[in-house]
Amino acid sequence: MNIFVCIKQVPGTNKVDIDPVTGTLKRGGVDSKMNPYDLYALETALRLRERCGGKVSVVSMGPPQAETVIREAYAMGADEGVLLSDRRFGGADVLATSYALSQGVRRLGEFDLLLCGKQTTDGDTAQVGPELAEWLGVPSVSNVRKILEIGEDGVSVEMDMPDDVERVRVRFPCLLTVDQDIFQPRLPSYVKKTESAGRPVEILTLDEMEDREETHYGLNGSPTQVQRIFPPAVNDRRELWKEEGEALSDRLYALLRDKKFV
Repeated sequence: MNIFVCIKQVPGTNKVDIDPVTGTLKRGGVDSKMNPYDLYALETALRLRERCGGKVSVVSMGPPQAETVIREAYAMGADEGVLLSDRRFGGADVLATSYALSQGVRRLGEFDLLLCGKQTTDGDTAQVGPELAEWLGVPSVSNVRKILEIGEDGVSVEMDMPDDVERVRVRFPCLLTVDQDIFQPRLPSYVKKTESAGRPVEILTLDEMEDREETHYGLNGSPTQVQRIFPPAVNDRRELWKEEGEALSDRLYALLRDKKFV
């Protein structure tokens, strides 16, 4: 079985600066990590390979330092990795991101199963996976919480829907976005990290894509634009009251009444 997994490097902190012109995150110099939901997708791929055999390939898009998440995937057991990295990919919305990823996946070749995390912690749109499936022309299932059965021609899964749980069977090739309840991700292995230290990560730029039209990527290919973005206000004001008993309770009641909480 040929399994592809989309992974992403996201900020490891919520203290991230915003570019006032483009409305995008300034990722340079910020502690980063693999998107937590992508860890569940990668673990699913590795377990399916253990059960059915085959190969697990990871694909990501980001700046050159995003290679670290592919190295992390190697340390968990992935076989090969590709990074789409080009300044012309920068500032992409979900549509341009999914299109660029579709071009990268096509470059990798044919697949049976494509796995994505349900969403990313820096965007939280949960749209890239289904849109990627549309670009590739394959069926997709979202919110997958359990793999029920896998056969030669398809896979049966259980979806966690808002009001109920649904089961569906989908034929290969297909795309699944998985939820955090599906499997507990394994830790990276020091042995695998050492063994894969010299393993190459293929870097693809726009010039290696089948479609090299710049207006289809990055900010140029993004029909949605951020009008305004700002960090949440931080209220760190505090007071220390030293009254006791009834006096303290009266003061607390007065404050709650002034704030219209009571």
